[in-house]
Amino acid sequence: MLGTKRNAGAAVREHIGRQVAQRLDANPAAKKAQIDSAQIYYVPGYLSERDCDTLMRLIDAGSRRSTILTDNYDPEFRTSDSCDLDRWSPEIRPIDERLASLLGIDPHNGETLQGQRYAPGQQFRAHHDFFHETESYWERMKQEGGQRTWTAMIYLNDVEEGGATWFPQAGVRFKPKRGLLLAWNNMKPDGTPNHKTLHEGMAVVKGTKYIVTKWFRESAWLK
Repeated sequence: MLGTKRNAGAAVREHIGRQVAQRLDANPAAKKAQIDSAQIYYVPGYLSERDCDTLMRLIDAGSRRSTILTDNYDPEFRTSDSCDLDRWSPEIRPIDERLASLLGIDPHNGETLQGQRYAPGQQFRAHHDFFHETESYWERMKQEGGQRTWTAMIYLNDVEEGGATWFPQAGVRFKPKRGLLLAWNNMKPDGTPNHKTLHEGMAVVKGTKYIVTKWFRESAWLK
């Protein structure tokens, strides 16, 4: 029975992955990273200057210390500040729904849009966005939309030095650039977790880095 459930989940994630990839491949603004180990896309200039400024202002106003889901907490693993943005506010809703439309994923599958701010020296060490099913939090995640499928992340400003997003196993690195969107499939084409999507928010050296991140689940997260 457990194997049947796992296979069914993988089939759902495989379907989502195929649909999103087809949609992005057909979008002339979206570029695919030239790697074989992961599906990673980027869209330069995705957000306007005005939207970037609005999001940075809201992140500053609502920031708190970032947290992580893990059974082995290390306070130095993720040292940024975060802000959960109100998806129903008139400033956030158009941005939030536009992201779901870009990927072609039901908006109800999307988690709350999260803003992050990195001051000099702050970082997010190498991690996966998908949930590790051996961790104690997995039982709760299964009730809250299940596994994460795609991630969409947008840089809100240029950073003077440092702060790149590095996929060490996939062999690709992105420098923060205002308005640039990254989107990647946390699963393999068969719908199972892709460990090659390991990525790191490298420490900022000079300046402050602002980003927003939207994670999508395999089923409805928003009830």
